[in-house]
Amino acid sequence: MRAYLVQHGKAKPADEDPNRGLSDAGREEVTRVGEFLRGLRISVSLIQHSGKLRAEETAHILGITIRCPVGPTHTSGLDPSDDPSIASNFLKVYTDDILIVGHLPHLERLTSLLVTGTPDKRPVKFQNGGVVCLEKEAGAWSLLWAIVPELLQATSRLAA
Repeated sequence: MRAYLVQHGKAKPADEDPNRGLSDAGREEVTRVGEFLRGLRISVSLIQHSGKLRAEETAHILGITIRCPVGPTHTSGLDPSDDPSIASNFLKVYTDDILIVGHLPHLERLTSLLVTGTPDKRPVKFQNGGVVCLEKEAGAWSLLWAIVPELLQATSRLAA
């Protein structure tokens, strides 16, 4: 089983948009990440997001580019300050590949809990629009790879 953990794309400032939807740059970066994931032929059974506009928009953009039989769904327990054990407990019983779009510090705490057994370490540093791919084998989680929009932008410049 794989879990793709995604920090939402860059959001507009609160004084410009109180709901903090994605900025134009955030949309572009998430679209670029989605195209990269499409190239990997990633398929998931479920896409979850926190319900905050920036996470929902990120989930919908990624939902267009990767294969998933259902649309993104709002899931409680994914807000920035939520207890990561809620999502961790779900991932203990869920067996299909999943994509979760969320926020800091929750995603870092969830990753730490899954990989190290405690939410207080920081085995991975997330970035807006970045994806961390974890894999569970025999009940143990490990980091397979991570990608950030800046890396994809740099590789596209090199290819040009």
